[in-house]
Amino acid sequence: MTENAVTIQNVNKSYGSVQAVRDLDLQVPRGSLVGFLGPNGAGKSTTIRMIMSIIYPDHGRIEVLNATALQAKDRIGYLPEERGLYRKMRINQFLRYVARLKGLRKHDADERIQLWLERLELPDVLNRRCEELSKGQQQKLQFIAAVLHEPELIILDEPFSGLDPVNAALLGTTIRELNEQGRTIIFSTHVLHQAEQLCDRVFLINKGIKLLDDPLEVIHERYNPKVLTIELMDPRQQEIPDFTGIRDISRDDERFDLHLENEVDIQSLMSTITSSISLRSIELRRPTLDDIFVDLVGGKNS
Repeated sequence: MTENAVTIQNVNKSYGSVQAVRDLDLQVPRGSLVGFLGPNGAGKSTTIRMIMSIIYPDHGRIEVLNATALQAKDRIGYLPEERGLYRKMRINQFLRYVARLKGLRKHDADERIQLWLERLELPDVLNRRCEELSKGQQQKLQFIAAVLHEPELIILDEPFSGLDPVNAALLGTTIRELNEQGRTIIFSTHVLHQAEQLCDRVFLINKGIKLLDDPLEVIHERYNPKVLTIELMDPRQQEIPDFTGIRDISRDDERFDLHLENEVDIQSLMSTITSSISLRSIELRRPTLDDIFVDLVGGKNS
């Protein structure tokens, strides 16, 4: 049985009349890479702050690494959504200070600092002040501060904020590498395609209520709309024949989306279509996290 890095049971949290989290149950298995998804105000950051013991639930239980976050603080790395840099402090001073708080000796800290600055492509910044860095550089610096002590559990609140696509890809690769080393990673994001590329598990919350909490492959299978997208060889062709197993057809320019019946044999149907029509392309479309997110949340935000 897989041991959990984080266990949340029947947790509620309100701010005045606003209920930020409602009856939340959640388990984060050790070694997993979990994306916390949801629209603005959904309860993602509130949940993360409760996990970190920054705030406390009104009701319910939270366990982190078989303890509380305060008791296990040296085994946790945390990147908050709000930047926490000392703006006037030089980079080397800031990172050494963070390392000392986490119990690292100066020699070990300096080695790790240099390695991480090179890894995240921050050359020649040691003697610069934090305020002199760009927004993206500051985000990478805070990430380094969160992982410098090699924590077991890494919690990242909007880690891609302020990063251009190149640096977002670099950070994504780094997050995946840390997970492959055995570290449990939780991160919240609005950028769903990054979550889809990185995560092995997704937690989706909206208005404080959990909507999804499953491995990514299970979610894709559950919400698979079973749509075949075909492009005809002759773009002037307006219609296609009726095929058994198709419940609906929609068209977008030169492409047709064939919405399939649940029990249809997809491979057999694809073979029938390709032998009956001249096609430029045919593919089985898998729903993206964006599709699933819009389907589950789109009508629930009004």
